[in-house]
Amino acid sequence: MDGATGAAGCGPAPVSYEFYQDGYGGALAAEALAEALPAAVRCVGSLTGARDVRDEWDGDVADAWRRAVCAAADAYAEYGEGRVGGFSIGSFSVTNYRDEGTTGSEVAREAALAELSFTGLVFAGVR
Repeated sequence: MDGATGAAGCGPAPVSYEFYQDGYGGALAAEALAEALPAAVRCVGSLTGARDVRDEWDGDVADAWRRAVCAAADAYAEYGEGRVGGFSIGSFSVTNYRDEGTTGSEVAREAALAELSFTGLVFAGVR
């Protein structure tokens, strides 16, 4: 799926499925990754100011940016963008609570920040 497109064929994906599987070690199906990528790129873009790898970055920084997108995509695929919670159907229930009031976006941001540490890509000033 190299050169794959983002959601709904909106252009090239900033992270290939091959990198997601081999460079990051992700386990999502290609379709699930493609569905989560737009939110993941928005998340990492808000942290770094970049929505794609930049030519001036060295390979380690570029890979860290890609891993951050993968980590955020995993979080969005599992939790969505809204509140982290659970559901019940009859006596069957599933919960994936982390902290009360946590959102999938916060989980994704936390995961992306862990991948971006020590790269110098994360904005640390006053907004």
